[in-house]
Amino acid sequence: MKILIIILVAFMGFAFTGENLMKLVYPSYFPEPVYAFKANQLTQEKINLGRMLFYDPILSKDQTISCANCHSPYNAFAHTDHALSHGIHDSIGMRNAPALFNLAWQNTFMWDGAIHNLDMQALAPLNHPAEMEEDIENVVRKLNESHRYKKAFYAAWGDSMVTGEHFLKAISQFQLTLVSATAKYDAVKSGTTSFTEQEKAGYSIFQKNCNSCHREPLFSSYGYANNGLAMDTALNDLGRYRVTKKDEDKLKFKIPSLRNLSYTYPYMHDGRFDKLHEVLNYYTNLKPGDSPEIALRSALKLTSKDKTDIIAFLRTLDDKQFVFDLKNKYPKKLLLQIKNK
Repeated sequence: MKILIIILVAFMGFAFTGENLMKLVYPSYFPEPVYAFKANQLTQEKINLGRMLFYDPILSKDQTISCANCHSPYNAFAHTDHALSHGIHDSIGMRNAPALFNLAWQNTFMWDGAIHNLDMQALAPLNHPAEMEEDIENVVRKLNESHRYKKAFYAAWGDSMVTGEHFLKAISQFQLTLVSATAKYDAVKSGTTSFTEQEKAGYSIFQKNCNSCHREPLFSSYGYANNGLAMDTALNDLGRYRVTKKDEDKLKFKIPSLRNLSYTYPYMHDGRFDKLHEVLNYYTNLKPGDSPEIALRSALKLTSKDKTDIIAFLRTLDDKQFVFDLKNKYPKKLLLQIKNK
């Protein structure tokens, strides 16, 4: 049995562990990932393939929409140009496209938790009539007709025949490497810098009022909550109730991470707030009983200074290194390499 030697690298994401296998790299203060890596071991070739697929509009029915259309790397794999997701034929969805990072620590996906396995998540936008309006069998057919992809699948799986399983697992591999853990907050946690006095004050307010739902260091419990937002009557979105059909789940939505908020606006499941101060104003104007999930069962008592301080702290969760990491961008060089082989 060969001993695997982990070679740590200077960025978060992944590291070689011997031969061509790789290991996810994350800070020591992060919890253990929940993704079952043994069933889909990371390799550079599979990650490369997943990255190609993520940016390719071949996945949509009319070949105009890719995963990256709604999940831009420059927005921490969310989008900012509209409140609700857009798909083929200029279709408009019913929810804001969530940011994609730190997915290895999540065991349910989508705003309502309809998907329980990252390897299956891509099927939801693939099949949705207002997103890609495609089906897995037709995607597999299109990929098998592509000489470029037959080469890439052979490099990744040792078999040029494209299958639905390999297609879905490759996309998962790329998404698993989207680890956001190099913000100022992380530098403070690792002891290489410190908060300003204002950031420190905001951190204290956050810990008192927000940490129960937005639990550090991931800044979400990844549970579901009703935060008191009135339902948009044009959407009639009942949230998790659509999945469970339990009355107590009405208007509950997945709690998003607070990392990278400068890049992932607009906010909430329907993108109704454009600015962070609008979000804080909402929470300070809650009436008793509006939200069964807010610990105080009433408005947060935040002064104008408190709001300014907490926003200063939230800015320390912006991960510029992650957002502008070239290894996550459109794989132009990779596509050229595959083409020229």
